[in-house]
Amino acid sequence: MPAVPFDLESVLRRDRLVVVTALATVIVLSWVYLLAGAGMGMGTVEMTRLTHSVGLGGPAPAGMPMPGMNDPTGASVWTGQYAAIVFFMWWIMMLGMMLPSATPILLLFARMMRKEREKGAPYVSTGVFALGYVVMWAAFSVVASAAQWGLQLTGLVSKMMVGTSTVFGAALLIAAGFWQLTPLKQACLKHCRSPVGFLSSHWRSGRAGALTMGLAHGVYCLGCCWFLMALLFYGGVMSLYWIIGLALYVLLEKLLPAKARISALTGVALIAWGTLLLVYA
Repeated sequence: MPAVPFDLESVLRRDRLVVVTALATVIVLSWVYLLAGAGMGMGTVEMTRLTHSVGLGGPAPAGMPMPGMNDPTGASVWTGQYAAIVFFMWWIMMLGMMLPSATPILLLFARMMRKEREKGAPYVSTGVFALGYVVMWAAFSVVASAAQWGLQLTGLVSKMMVGTSTVFGAALLIAAGFWQLTPLKQACLKHCRSPVGFLSSHWRSGRAGALTMGLAHGVYCLGCCWFLMALLFYGGVMSLYWIIGLALYVLLEKLLPAKARISALTGVALIAWGTLLLVYA
């Protein structure tokens, strides 16, 4: 019986299809979970409407339903159960927002693994690399949840999960703007914009190596975006306007060429925005 010729390109196309399908499934499910309210007791569309109907930082009318677990007085109760809900809200939100911009490096990793296998090297699933990436965003979500607890405790963030202080909001905007201009932000963005360069300089063999690379890429991605995500405490943690806007911005920032200078322009705009808030406070 004649041997069937091996078609590497068709195998690579199949691998790309598997990776894209898996990513699309996770991303869609993440957004469905967010739109359903992420366990907060009301849908995100409703939370967005309520948040912006009362105005950023404005008091909610009496009797307005509030997300989360509340005691009879309406105050948020941070039980272990509610803390877990907040953590998964943040983590799944980050998956929905950040995985689209991680698609190029995951596809490249799948292609490189297939070629490594053809050389006789051990094959490692792309899911191992992706696991390291999502673990880093889980770590960020722990910090974000703790920050939300502290900010709600001090009254800087309301039960609707939106900033209540103009000065606090301005400080977030200005700090995020300056972060956009720092060399560390630019160094992280350089790695995120160049999947080939990242994998070439950080390549590790085996499953442990793939997990390490996924963690490292997650660190660079966090360096690019953590301050931008903190802006949700100003605009509304569950505001669809801010969630979708930031997700699209992160995608553009990573996909556009370096000469576009989008991060620097955004930094200047954020600083100007925050300064205007302080002037007109």
